[in-house]
Amino acid sequence: MALTVHPSARGVVEPRVGHAATLPASVSRVEAKRVLLLIADIGGYTEYMQFHRTLLGHAEAATTRLLEKVVDAAPGFDLIEIEGDAAFLSRDAEALDDGARLAAITEAVVAMHRAFHSERRMVELNLCPCDSCTQTSELKLKFVAHVGEVAIQRIKRRRNLIGMDVIFVHRLLKNPVEVPEYVLLSEDLYRNGGALPPDHLIHEISHDLEGIGPVRTYFVEVEDLAGPLAPVPGPSGLRRVGETVAILGRGVRYKLRPRPRRAAPAH
Repeated sequence: MALTVHPSARGVVEPRVGHAATLPASVSRVEAKRVLLLIADIGGYTEYMQFHRTLLGHAEAATTRLLEKVVDAAPGFDLIEIEGDAAFLSRDAEALDDGARLAAITEAVVAMHRAFHSERRMVELNLCPCDSCTQTSELKLKFVAHVGEVAIQRIKRRRNLIGMDVIFVHRLLKNPVEVPEYVLLSEDLYRNGGALPPDHLIHEISHDLEGIGPVRTYFVEVEDLAGPLAPVPGPSGLRRVGETVAILGRGVRYKLRPRPRRAAPAH
């Protein structure tokens, strides 16, 4: 079975049955390795972008800043790809003891969650009065995590992870969890990755993953891991001016970005 990468499918790799494909010389593969897979996904992103489509430059600038802070808050993880409203990251699991894998995930989740909401609040407090800047409070951050086997594919300078476990962790994003901010753990990671402190409320949930079938997973609300968010100190006037210039600058760059030309209608 060969694997075909579809770049538009949020990093999901779909299996293709047949003879192994002949790869160009610029593509190299390494042996499969075991890694932690973590996706940080902005909840409410679609509604936010649709509601503020008339100010799309500012909305895009705000969410870009949020994702940058999220990635920077997890230095132990490698960024594989930004997938619209989500960051897909990985970490070598073989370098961690079994009991340390879950701790690595939860520590990253807590740091990324705090960074996200701190930056979200800074966007709200800049001096731009537009709704896309002042109404980011509905944006939330949720996570899915798994441990599994992947192969690393390099095409020129681009690095991808491929394999069924990559598909699996992306499928976890479609789940019946109803709380707005959570980390959803695969059974393998939950059972074999270590232990959460006993006072954390773990919820077991069973659901069907598209193309995979029924699975058992476990989730915990992020607030149960991180505790209530600390209030963000109000920025100084100079800081607010700086934040405003930064968001306006990103918005202008978005507006000036070249757009693909529309095809002429057929006669």
